[in-house]
Amino acid sequence: MDNLLTAFILSIVEGLTEFLPVSSSGHLILVGDLLGFAGEKAATFDVVIQLGAILAVVVLYWKRFWGLVRPQPYVRFAGMRGITLLILTSLPACVLGLLLHSYIKEFLFRPATVLIALVVGALCMIFVEKRKFKTTCISLDDMTPKLALGIGCFQCLALWPGFSRSAATIMGGMLLGAKRPLAAEYSFIAAVPIMVAATGYDLLKNLSMFTSADIPFFLVGMIGSFVSALLAVKVFVALVGRMTLVPFAVYRLLIAPFVYYFMVN
Repeated sequence: MDNLLTAFILSIVEGLTEFLPVSSSGHLILVGDLLGFAGEKAATFDVVIQLGAILAVVVLYWKRFWGLVRPQPYVRFAGMRGITLLILTSLPACVLGLLLHSYIKEFLFRPATVLIALVVGALCMIFVEKRKFKTTCISLDDMTPKLALGIGCFQCLALWPGFSRSAATIMGGMLLGAKRPLAAEYSFIAAVPIMVAATGYDLLKNLSMFTSADIPFFLVGMIGSFVSALLAVKVFVALVGRMTLVPFAVYRLLIAPFVYYFMVN
């Protein structure tokens, strides 16, 4: 893990794709495979650099996170209520991830499974956008425990690399009555606890594989993902109210043949 250019390239991929419905883990696996960066250490690196992207969301939505600690009057997504909603969203994927962690790392972190997830996720996005749903939740303060838990159940689909946590939670929110901009915003915020848990667990479990010489590699990865995630989230927030998920689905379907031809076949 001494090629800092590899770390930089992967960090940009992570930051740009983490919060877009295209699958950051899927792109990291595919790009890592092209760069010859694969294996157990590579898989752990892909998870750990998510910390940079997480920090980007905390910076952009610092008022919301601060409100969880110091709630303000008339703000319902705050204090223990807001924390409870985030716990409900995080719980299903945390439990399932703990149970299936070894299986996921061993069997799903490969180009072929990512390819299938890219296509399946794209078709689901098109299906969701073509349907009409009754909107019952417009802002974060309208979030209910039932909606938070329901989004959390959809988030379990993100355990399949290539499906996309962002796509799963945004689609889940829309299916359950959340307006698309709200579903996207909550997807960003709800990413923080689940990603912190996944990153911490993976790092602690595999810490013995790394040495102090790997620190620069991880630092480059986290800094790059932080900066690129800031840009990606700002752009996506500006677009999500004016466009559907279909363009992202089309992108996934367009890259699928290339993935198959160059990496699977």
